[in-house]
Amino acid sequence: MDDPIRTEIMKHRLVSIAEEMGARLQRAAFSPNIKERCDFSCAIFDAVGNLVAQAAHIPVHLGAMPLSVQACLETLTFAPGDVAMVNDPYRGGTHLPDITVVSPIFVEEKSQSILIGFVANRAHHADIGGMSAGSMPLSREIFQEGLILPPVKLMTCGKKNEDVWRLLLANVRTPDERSGDLQAQLAANHIGLERIQEFAKRFGVKMLLRDMDALLKYSERMTRQLLGQLPMGCYSFEDALDDDGFTEKSAVIKVAITIEGRKATIDFSGTDLQRPGSINAVYPVTLSAVAYVFRCVLGLDIPANSGCLRPIHIIAPEGTLVNARCPAAVAAGNVETSQRIVDVLLGALAQACPDRIPAASQGTMNNVTIGGWDERHSRPFAYYETIGGGMGAGPHSDGASGCHSHMTNTLNTPVEALEYAYPFRITRYALREGSGGKGRHQGGDGLVRTYEFLQPAEITLLSDRRVTKPYGLEGGESGEPGRNRVQQANVEKGIPGKSSISVEKDDALIIETPGGGGYNKP
Repeated sequence: MDDPIRTEIMKHRLVSIAEEMGARLQRAAFSPNIKERCDFSCAIFDAVGNLVAQAAHIPVHLGAMPLSVQACLETLTFAPGDVAMVNDPYRGGTHLPDITVVSPIFVEEKSQSILIGFVANRAHHADIGGMSAGSMPLSREIFQEGLILPPVKLMTCGKKNEDVWRLLLANVRTPDERSGDLQAQLAANHIGLERIQEFAKRFGVKMLLRDMDALLKYSERMTRQLLGQLPMGCYSFEDALDDDGFTEKSAVIKVAITIEGRKATIDFSGTDLQRPGSINAVYPVTLSAVAYVFRCVLGLDIPANSGCLRPIHIIAPEGTLVNARCPAAVAAGNVETSQRIVDVLLGALAQACPDRIPAASQGTMNNVTIGGWDERHSRPFAYYETIGGGMGAGPHSDGASGCHSHMTNTLNTPVEALEYAYPFRITRYALREGSGGKGRHQGGDGLVRTYEFLQPAEITLLSDRRVTKPYGLEGGESGEPGRNRVQQANVEKGIPGKSSISVEKDDALIIETPGGGGYNKP
């Protein structure tokens, strides 16, 4: 019988190690996207790739990372001092800018090295090559989005694989920044590796492995208990993305959640087929969204690990928006489609447990990538950020305003850091008052963010909820959709949610993000 006190102590001990990894990664990183926006995630895995403990980082990263670790296990043979990396969305990745760095944990016991698990982190690199700066283009195939990295050794027996480093850095626009961020990822794994090895030495390998297994089983038991409390039945819902960037046709995602005893089936049959544009999500992204939603509904302070998914069966037909086939473009699937998957899952569960489910949040990450030649420093630059918006109101409270929600857990780039690093400035940064849906509980308001350019640049936007609105619940009104505009020569015009434009000096880009849905009748 597992000791519940020991299990609780182990949970906090392992989570603290993942949090320490994140602190080191943030401090050591070069790019504002990682250092300031905290666009990274850290976690600990067992020897077969099960997620055992994670820091409170980014849901879309963490749910998919076990598949990246397992892809490395299937492809590579590990020895002490090895470090692997992967970004291939069709091998456990999410989209190409997210590079996952995986380090095996070996401990010495009876004069031999034993593999007991892995530490890993995933960080969004502001550029990984491809057809446009920032590597979030309006693409039609994954080859246009950047350099694809299958599981490959970044370090072998403690020595840097110089050929791999040179190959990677030769294919990006900002090699010094990429090298610095990768070094930070290595440093993060190093501290995690040290802490786990110290722990194993102090308490013994058998005890550590038994405690890891106990954490997985505990999360599974608690998830089954939650599912057993929900009314049995089948709950359906559908919602849509505005378009795929090449046509104006909406992209529908459907789900049917069947609760049967202490297990659940999540069936996405009927979802639209994958599109030419990059809104296609790979299976790891869909898995992440499902894990996130059920972990939120669980609502208890239990370990967020692979055990939570054991009672949940996912049906995601291949070739659809929620399980794309290679070589479909996927850059926006990670950031936009993941949000809509959450919206349909919550919409379905609102029928089963309305007292736990909020109205729709903004439903987009409002991705902005800007690139060009920095005349101040005589070098290329690539900038990426996501922008917060309104959260949906819930049964007991208003929605929060101007923050990131659901599958993203990053920050907005501080104005001072942005203006120091890039050749543009922020002339307005404010709440978009009145954009939240009306209700007894009010939806949160979105944001307004205006960029003024100090020199020519190329911009790519991947955003949604510019046509469809974040839904309200129980009679609450929908939140206002977002708007994108550009001001050139004192003439202002709207631009589509997914678009690529060129700007000149003194032009301005204005992003207005959606508000969250309201809850209950006003």
